[in-house]
Amino acid sequence: MAEREAGRQSDAIARRGLMLVLSSPSGAGKTTLSRLLLADPAVTLSISVTTRAQRPGETDGAHYHFIDRARFDAMVRNSELLEWAEVFAHRYGTPRAPVEQALASGRDVLFDIDWQGTQQVREKARHDLVSVFVLPPSARELERRLHTRAQDSDEVIRGRMAKAADEMSHWAEYDYVIVNRDIDQAFAQLRAILAAERLKRERQTGLSDFVRAVQAEL
Repeated sequence: MAEREAGRQSDAIARRGLMLVLSSPSGAGKTTLSRLLLADPAVTLSISVTTRAQRPGETDGAHYHFIDRARFDAMVRNSELLEWAEVFAHRYGTPRAPVEQALASGRDVLFDIDWQGTQQVREKARHDLVSVFVLPPSARELERRLHTRAQDSDEVIRGRMAKAADEMSHWAEYDYVIVNRDIDQAFAQLRAILAAERLKRERQTGLSDFVRAVQAEL
Protein backbone atom coordinates (compact mmCIF):
# COMPACT_ATOMS: atom_id res chain seq x y z
CA MET A 1 0.00 0.00 0.00
CA ALA A 2 2.76 2.45 1.00
CA GLU A 3 4.74 1.60 -2.15
CA ARG A 4 1.71 2.21 -4.37
CA GLU A 5 1.08 5.55 -2.64
CA ALA A 6 4.73 6.57 -3.09
CA GLY A 7 4.50 5.63 -6.75
CA ARG A 8 1.41 7.74 -7.26
CA GLN A 9 3.13 10.72 -5.62
CA SER A 10 6.24 10.35 -7.74
CA ASP A 11 4.10 10.15 -10.88
CA ALA A 12 2.18 13.31 -9.98
CA ILE A 13 2.44 16.15 -12.46
CA ALA A 14 3.96 19.28 -10.90
CA ARG A 15 1.46 22.11 -10.50
CA ARG A 16 1.27 25.65 -9.21
CA GLY A 17 -0.96 26.10 -6.20
CA LEU A 18 -3.96 28.41 -6.14
CA MET A 19 -5.39 31.06 -3.84
CA LEU A 20 -8.78 29.94 -2.57
CA VAL A 21 -10.96 32.66 -1.08
CA LEU A 22 -14.03 31.70 0.94
CA SER A 23 -16.42 34.51 1.83
CA SER A 24 -19.87 34.48 3.41
CA PRO A 25 -22.05 36.29 5.90
CA SER A 26 -21.53 35.16 9.47
CA GLY A 27 -23.40 31.91 10.12
CA ALA A 28 -23.49 30.66 6.53
CA GLY A 29 -20.90 27.92 7.20
CA LYS A 30 -17.59 29.37 6.01
CA THR A 31 -15.72 28.52 9.22
CA THR A 32 -16.85 24.89 9.18
CA LEU A 33 -16.00 24.49 5.49
CA SER A 34 -12.57 26.03 6.08
CA ARG A 35 -11.85 23.64 8.95
CA LEU A 36 -12.83 20.64 6.83
CA LEU A 37 -10.76 21.85 3.90
CA LEU A 38 -7.64 22.36 6.00
CA ALA A 39 -7.58 18.62 6.72
CA ASP A 40 -6.14 18.35 3.19
CA PRO A 41 -2.32 18.49 3.56
CA ALA A 42 -2.08 20.32 0.22
CA VAL A 43 -4.07 23.26 1.65
CA THR A 44 -2.54 25.82 4.02
CA LEU A 45 -4.13 28.81 5.73
CA SER A 46 -2.90 32.31 4.97
CA ILE A 47 -1.80 33.98 8.23
CA SER A 48 -2.43 37.71 8.29
CA VAL A 49 -0.30 40.44 9.84
CA THR A 50 -1.97 42.85 12.23
CA THR A 51 -1.12 45.92 14.26
CA ARG A 52 -3.51 45.07 17.07
CA ALA A 53 -2.24 43.70 20.37
CA GLN A 54 -1.92 39.96 20.90
CA ARG A 55 -4.83 38.59 22.95
CA PRO A 56 -4.67 35.88 25.64
CA GLY A 57 -4.60 32.44 24.03
CA GLU A 58 -3.29 33.71 20.69
CA THR A 59 0.01 32.50 19.26
CA ASP A 60 2.18 34.73 17.10
CA GLY A 61 2.58 33.08 13.70
CA ALA A 62 -0.44 30.81 14.17
CA HIS A 63 -3.37 33.18 14.66
CA TYR A 64 -1.67 36.32 13.31
CA HIS A 65 1.76 37.80 12.81
CA PHE A 66 1.73 40.67 15.31
CA ILE A 67 3.72 43.68 14.09
CA ASP A 68 3.89 47.40 14.87
CA ARG A 69 2.39 50.18 12.77
CA ALA A 70 5.76 51.25 11.33
CA ARG A 71 6.47 47.75 10.01
CA PHE A 72 2.96 47.49 8.58
CA ASP A 73 3.26 50.83 6.79
CA ALA A 74 6.61 49.74 5.35
CA MET A 75 4.99 46.54 4.02
CA VAL A 76 2.31 48.63 2.31
CA ARG A 77 4.89 50.96 0.74
CA ASN A 78 7.00 48.04 -0.49
CA SER A 79 4.00 46.17 -2.00
CA GLU A 80 4.56 43.28 0.40
CA LEU A 81 0.83 42.84 1.04
CA LEU A 82 -1.70 41.26 -1.31
CA GLU A 83 -4.51 43.08 0.49
CA TRP A 84 -5.02 45.11 3.63
CA ALA A 85 -7.68 47.00 5.54
CA GLU A 86 -8.11 49.09 8.66
CA VAL A 87 -10.75 47.89 11.13
CA PHE A 88 -11.47 49.76 14.38
CA ALA A 89 -8.12 51.60 14.23
CA HIS A 90 -6.14 48.39 13.69
CA ARG A 91 -4.65 47.24 10.40
CA TYR A 92 -4.80 43.75 8.95
CA GLY A 93 -3.12 42.44 5.80
CA THR A 94 -2.03 39.38 3.84
CA PRO A 95 1.75 39.01 3.35
CA ARG A 96 2.66 38.27 -0.26
CA ALA A 97 5.93 36.31 0.25
CA PRO A 98 4.63 33.22 2.14
CA VAL A 99 1.70 32.94 -0.27
CA GLU A 100 4.00 33.01 -3.29
CA GLN A 101 6.26 30.40 -1.69
CA ALA A 102 3.32 28.09 -1.06
CA LEU A 103 1.96 28.49 -4.60
CA ALA A 104 5.36 27.79 -6.14
CA SER A 105 5.65 24.58 -4.11
CA GLY A 106 2.26 23.34 -5.34
CA ARG A 107 0.28 24.08 -2.19
CA ASP A 108 -3.09 25.83 -2.17
CA VAL A 109 -3.59 28.79 0.15
CA LEU A 110 -6.94 29.36 1.87
CA PHE A 111 -7.95 32.98 2.56
CA ASP A 112 -10.52 34.14 5.09
CA ILE A 113 -11.20 37.65 3.77
CA ASP A 114 -14.24 39.71 2.83
CA TRP A 115 -15.33 40.98 -0.59
CA GLN A 116 -13.15 44.09 -0.34
CA GLY A 117 -10.03 42.04 0.35
CA THR A 118 -10.99 39.70 -2.46
CA GLN A 119 -11.13 42.61 -4.89
CA GLN A 120 -7.61 43.67 -3.91
CA VAL A 121 -6.25 40.14 -4.37
CA ARG A 122 -7.98 39.87 -7.73
CA GLU A 123 -6.26 43.04 -8.93
CA LYS A 124 -2.82 41.70 -7.98
CA ALA A 125 -3.08 37.97 -8.69
CA ARG A 126 -6.12 37.24 -10.85
CA HIS A 127 -4.77 34.08 -12.47
CA ASP A 128 -3.99 32.45 -9.11
CA LEU A 129 -7.30 33.37 -7.51
CA VAL A 130 -10.35 31.12 -7.12
CA SER A 131 -13.15 32.82 -5.18
CA VAL A 132 -16.16 31.09 -3.62
CA PHE A 133 -19.11 32.77 -1.92
CA VAL A 134 -21.16 30.72 0.55
CA LEU A 135 -24.84 31.58 0.87
CA PRO A 136 -27.37 30.42 3.47
CA PRO A 137 -30.54 28.73 2.13
CA SER A 138 -32.72 31.46 3.64
CA ALA A 139 -32.60 34.45 5.99
CA ARG A 140 -34.62 32.50 8.56
CA GLU A 141 -32.12 29.63 8.50
CA LEU A 142 -29.20 32.06 8.80
CA GLU A 143 -30.75 33.61 11.90
CA ARG A 144 -31.47 30.15 13.35
CA ARG A 145 -27.83 29.13 12.91
CA LEU A 146 -26.60 32.30 14.59
CA HIS A 147 -28.85 31.62 17.58
CA THR A 148 -27.85 27.93 17.66
CA ARG A 149 -24.16 28.86 17.95
CA ALA A 150 -25.01 30.56 21.27
CA GLN A 151 -21.97 32.79 20.88
CA ASP A 152 -23.62 36.18 20.52
CA SER A 153 -26.28 38.27 22.22
CA ASP A 154 -29.57 39.05 20.46
CA GLU A 155 -28.27 42.55 19.77
CA VAL A 156 -25.10 41.23 18.11
CA ILE A 157 -27.15 38.76 16.05
CA ARG A 158 -29.40 41.58 14.83
CA GLY A 159 -26.26 43.43 13.77
CA ARG A 160 -24.91 40.38 11.94
CA MET A 161 -28.23 39.91 10.13
CA ALA A 162 -28.25 43.57 9.05
CA LYS A 163 -24.65 43.26 7.78
CA ALA A 164 -25.47 40.02 5.94
CA ALA A 165 -27.64 41.83 3.38
CA ASP A 166 -24.71 44.02 2.31
CA GLU A 167 -22.27 41.10 2.27
CA MET A 168 -24.58 38.97 0.13
CA SER A 169 -25.00 41.78 -2.39
CA HIS A 170 -21.46 40.98 -3.63
CA TRP A 171 -22.15 37.34 -4.55
CA ALA A 172 -21.91 38.06 -8.30
CA GLU A 173 -18.26 39.18 -7.93
CA TYR A 174 -17.17 35.61 -7.09
CA ASP A 175 -16.20 32.76 -9.40
CA TYR A 176 -18.42 30.21 -7.66
CA VAL A 177 -21.43 30.31 -5.35
CA ILE A 178 -22.41 27.51 -2.96
CA VAL A 179 -25.77 27.47 -1.17
CA ASN A 180 -25.10 25.72 2.12
CA ARG A 181 -28.30 23.75 2.74
CA ASP A 182 -26.34 20.79 4.09
CA ILE A 183 -22.72 21.01 5.24
CA ASP A 184 -21.69 17.63 3.76
CA GLN A 185 -23.15 18.53 0.38
CA ALA A 186 -21.60 22.01 0.49
CA PHE A 187 -18.19 20.54 1.32
CA ALA A 188 -18.50 18.03 -1.54
CA GLN A 189 -19.21 20.93 -3.90
CA LEU A 190 -16.24 22.88 -2.55
CA ARG A 191 -13.98 19.85 -3.05
CA ALA A 192 -15.27 19.50 -6.63
CA ILE A 193 -14.39 23.14 -7.33
CA LEU A 194 -10.91 22.65 -5.92
CA ALA A 195 -10.34 19.44 -7.90
CA ALA A 196 -11.38 21.09 -11.17
CA GLU A 197 -9.28 24.21 -10.58
CA ARG A 198 -6.21 22.08 -9.77
CA LEU A 199 -6.57 20.38 -13.16
CA LYS A 200 -6.55 23.59 -15.19
CA ARG A 201 -3.92 23.34 -17.88
CA GLU A 202 -2.13 26.54 -16.92
CA ARG A 203 -1.74 25.38 -13.30
CA GLN A 204 -0.18 22.04 -14.26
CA THR A 205 3.32 23.40 -14.72
CA GLY A 206 4.80 19.94 -15.30
CA LEU A 207 2.36 19.02 -18.04
CA SER A 208 4.67 19.82 -20.98
CA ASP A 209 7.42 17.56 -19.63
CA PHE A 210 4.89 14.82 -18.92
CA VAL A 211 3.44 14.95 -22.44
CA ARG A 212 6.89 14.94 -24.03
CA ALA A 213 7.83 11.89 -21.94
CA VAL A 214 4.70 10.05 -23.05
CA GLN A 215 5.31 11.00 -26.70
CA ALA A 216 8.88 9.72 -26.45
CA GLU A 217 7.53 6.31 -25.49
CA LEU A 218 5.34 6.05 -28.58
